[in-house]
Amino acid sequence: MSIAPSWDRVVAEVTHRLGEVPAANVGDALQRMTVMDGGIRLVTERATLVGNALTVDVRSGDNLAIHRALDEARPGDVLVVNGHGDLTRALVGDLIGEIMVNAGVNGAVVDGAVRDVRALSAMGLTVYARAVTPAGPFKDGPGAIGVPVAVGGVVVAAGDVLVGDADGVVVIPRHRVREVVDAVSGIVEKEEALRRRILAARAGQSAVTR
Repeated sequence: MSIAPSWDRVVAEVTHRLGEVPAANVGDALQRMTVMDGGIRLVTERATLVGNALTVDVRSGDNLAIHRALDEARPGDVLVVNGHGDLTRALVGDLIGEIMVNAGVNGAVVDGAVRDVRALSAMGLTVYARAVTPAGPFKDGPGAIGVPVAVGGVVVAAGDVLVGDADGVVVIPRHRVREVVDAVSGIVEKEEALRRRILAARAGQSAVTR
């Protein structure tokens, strides 16, 4: 089992604003370059996710490294797992979910399959995955923790910030977080101004047709 040395996290006070805006706007601030593909979809009821990446690379269908990774978790982390797109075995289920809750982990993004989605929802976790299956995993290893991983077509490094909602997940490289926080407010304001103009035009058209 390979475990990287400790890595920096972005404090919650910095990332708080990112949880208040749509993931799409965060993606816009990054020129849409670090948005995970649409195969990574929300599978739980809670649809808000912000946190620092706790990255794990596993062998297809094997979650031993995920159990070990949670020993390294800190409150506010998001479990990010490269399951190599394997859909035959669930890498995260209710027992791992309980450990995540105990560790203060906000949710998980899995390029692979998960299970026990009702239980994970009841725990208040936000979980994204490529598939859901009742088939359980192997626990033989190997794996790597804290290394860069490819998830949803995007490279994620430990400590990067993930923002997710019902649309999907965006990855913010750690060194660009403050830049994105500063940019999203302007993007939101510009969209709101455009929306007001569209609604005003619609109201004007309705008045003409009466």
